[in-house]
Amino acid sequence: RLRGAPVTIRFVTNTTKECKRDLLERLTKLGFDIAENEIFTSLTAARNLLEQKQVRPLLLVDDKALSDFTGIATDDPNAVVVGLAPEHFHYEMMNRAFQ
Repeated sequence: RLRGAPVTIRFVTNTTKECKRDLLERLTKLGFDIAENEIFTSLTAARNLLEQKQVRPLLLVDDKALSDFTGIATDDPNAVVVGLAPEHFHYEMMNRAFQ
């Protein structure tokens, strides 16, 4: 019924462990009729903010989530994006983030 209604449909999640493409694949396998542009994640919000503020982030996110930031400049970072990525939370990376 929602597809037939005059409303915009979004599937919203706060996951930071996977990119939208992987999430789309998982939801499709579960039987959802969904398009990638209908998925809005916390990483989507982070990317939108990075683009709006025109900053270069150090990405402390899971490697499986990195593709959601394709095209975002990350050289000489002046911002930090933090997601659920315990493998990146070590002294060297935290030192880079604080610098």
